[in-house]
Amino acid sequence: MESSQPPVSSSHLDPTSDSDSDSGDELGPHLTVTQEEQLKVESQVADIYRCLVGVSLHRQSLVLELQRDRHIEYLTKGLNQLGHTFQVLDANRPWLCYWILHSYSLLGEAVDSELEGRVVDFLSRCQDKEGGYAGGPGQMPHLATTYAAVNTLVTLGTERALSSINRKGMYNFLLSMKESLGGFRMHQLGEIDARSCYCAISIASLLNILDTELVRGVGDYIASCQTYEGGIGGEPHSEAHGGYTFCGLAAMMLIDEVEKLDLPFLINWVVSRQGIELGFQGRANKLVDGCYSFWQGAALALTQKLAPLAKEVSEEQSTIHATRDYSDLGIEFLRRCNQTGPLYHHLALQQYIILCSQILEGGFRDKPGKHRDYYHTCYCLSGLSICQYSCMRDGDLRPSTSDVLGPYSNMLEQVHPLYNVVLDKFYTAHKFFSRSSF
Repeated sequence: MESSQPPVSSSHLDPTSDSDSDSGDELGPHLTVTQEEQLKVESQVADIYRCLVGVSLHRQSLVLELQRDRHIEYLTKGLNQLGHTFQVLDANRPWLCYWILHSYSLLGEAVDSELEGRVVDFLSRCQDKEGGYAGGPGQMPHLATTYAAVNTLVTLGTERALSSINRKGMYNFLLSMKESLGGFRMHQLGEIDARSCYCAISIASLLNILDTELVRGVGDYIASCQTYEGGIGGEPHSEAHGGYTFCGLAAMMLIDEVEKLDLPFLINWVVSRQGIELGFQGRANKLVDGCYSFWQGAALALTQKLAPLAKEVSEEQSTIHATRDYSDLGIEFLRRCNQTGPLYHHLALQQYIILCSQILEGGFRDKPGKHRDYYHTCYCLSGLSICQYSCMRDGDLRPSTSDVLGPYSNMLEQVHPLYNVVLDKFYTAHKFFSRSSF
């Protein structure tokens, strides 16, 4: 099939071009470390993008190909054996399961029953008897690793995997993390932030245990984290950050209180984070990073459903009603049509992911000059999927060829942007957990 063309050449990105030479000599001795690092990244990215200049469309298509088989090989290696350097992630083992298996799922791959059984057995040993999941057997339950464990089990999607979750214990654990002012602690005596709120709400929503007791005060807390910049910080009065912005916005949508945010202000901040390298940065004046292809890209994908609301700031604040049913908000989100096209350059972002983050031997990285890892592989692929499906309209079954950069075989499975699990896996979990109350 005909492939879409890359959006830009590298000429505007070259920091050594003549247009900058006069000011460069004058400012050079006064550059900060951050400015020097920024110019270095721009130069590296420009060198990479030159491969697209003056070559045929066929050659461009080959250069822009997703190295699917090599990514699967890299992920499979991680599922079977990790090196000794991964000891530092001993308290993050459910995250490794999620990053690898979700990447597998995005690539359309499934694990065999033997590996599925090993993963379920391992996560069962991480599950605390009182509820929640720890980073490893015998460790303290933690909201972040609980989120990773639940998403992993939803990604496996079998009855064995889904039924292994102690939903009653989970509800009690989430309730025990709840604070009087509305937020959640990450663990006993741990920090309270927008991330912990999202983890708790996402878990409860996926497992169909979300109720008014868990929701109470969350919207007000997250609203207090929106900064003067427009994005959302980790806690009140903190700097706006792409990861926290996604977490806060997604949590607000899952509890149906998104009108408490200043959406036009938030959208403006997020779209301003896509830079000259074509990828997203996580904060103002920071370097581009491939993982924000998801955190920032998915935040904008969420707002595509909210465009009418974003055009005018409501003066009314929603209230939580005792009879509010939260069980179908994830489904209701999917039933909404996109009210606008992508609010960022979706083809440009795909170009950054494929050419600058993709490692030809398999896996993805933060930016040129960095090493590959499973975290960036997961979120680069998640962001790539978000890009590919960002122009879908009501009734569309698949993205058009013009919205998938490179060969059409680059197309990934679609994710549910509120949870970052593959859409088919979400539907399976929703049906499973809707069969009975906990």
